[in-house]
Amino acid sequence: MELSEPATLTDLARRSHEVITRYQDEGGAYPASPTFSAYRGFAWLRDGSFTAEGISRYGDVGSANRFHDWAAGVLARRRSEVDALVAERASGVLPPVEKMLPTRFTFTGENGSDPWWDFQTDGYGMWLWSAVTHARRHGIDPARWRTGFEVAVDYLLSSWDRPCYDWWEEHVEQRHTSTLGAIHGGLVAVADVLDPDRRAAALRTAAEIKALVLAEGVTDGHLAKWFGSSAVDGSLPSCVVPFGLVDGELADATLAAVAADLDVDGGVHRFAADVFYGGGQWPLLSALLGWNLAARGDREGAMRYLRWTAAQVTADGELPEQVPHHLCHPATRDEWVARWGPVATPLLWSHGMYLILADELGLLEEDSA
Repeated sequence: MELSEPATLTDLARRSHEVITRYQDEGGAYPASPTFSAYRGFAWLRDGSFTAEGISRYGDVGSANRFHDWAAGVLARRRSEVDALVAERASGVLPPVEKMLPTRFTFTGENGSDPWWDFQTDGYGMWLWSAVTHARRHGIDPARWRTGFEVAVDYLLSSWDRPCYDWWEEHVEQRHTSTLGAIHGGLVAVADVLDPDRRAAALRTAAEIKALVLAEGVTDGHLAKWFGSSAVDGSLPSCVVPFGLVDGELADATLAAVAADLDVDGGVHRFAADVFYGGGQWPLLSALLGWNLAARGDREGAMRYLRWTAAQVTADGELPEQVPHHLCHPATRDEWVARWGPVATPLLWSHGMYLILADELGLLEEDSA
């Protein structure tokens, strides 16, 4: 499917809205990928938060509201579970990883029954940021989701400092800079919605996160993939936009390092050692880097990433999770295809990120659906 700007780029935005809303569960959850064997039947706060941001920017307030209603309801039902985890931590006991909240939920808000890499805190911060940002954009009272906010905040305040799985559900033993960036962004965004005690604790913790990252998460003048690493990760631009963890020269150096190490012809890899499906290029990460450039006024640079992302669309108008044009470790691809089948297509997160970047570049047509 050949695309040229601006009409066909706008057409893909419309198609992205169609894909996302077609597969949205009636209860509000956005499935990560409706057909992919390992994701089918599950929704992630991480994927869903960015998908909802794209839908909100497109102007479909109802669809985004339904997702945030779903997420808030799922978390509200976890109140007693979080209270128990908070009490354990306060007593000096570190709850085991197996007891922590999951990173993915069934559409009815339950845990999965199969083993997964579940202790991942980033999605809780992402959801706080996404819901509050959506509410402010469309004049919605964010108190609508306050009960869910309180559960997410209490959980993060008691667990933000623990090593956990990263955006890619890997390396549970590490403290990941992008995870801390997402938590920081969420706590800052939601602070004004909280009661005075929680607000103070959220802002205090956000400041602690920033100080910690500046002390331990910087290598060679740029943010590092995890503390003590010299590598970068395709998720690191989120620490600049949208989560506002760093700015200035550190932000500049981080974006430059990610582009230098992970961008090949506009397609951005997750990280250099990635072996998942051979370690291909991810449209959503190209859109993330483009989002950062657009926010800095570099329209030409941002358009490069938008065009590359759009060029990955299938004949059915769907964006995949990753593409194999340039693989970091090609010898590993076949084992993943044998294990889980073809790459996840469509990935709703990819479509959501396309909508975000298209909006940053002024290419969206408002939809009153």
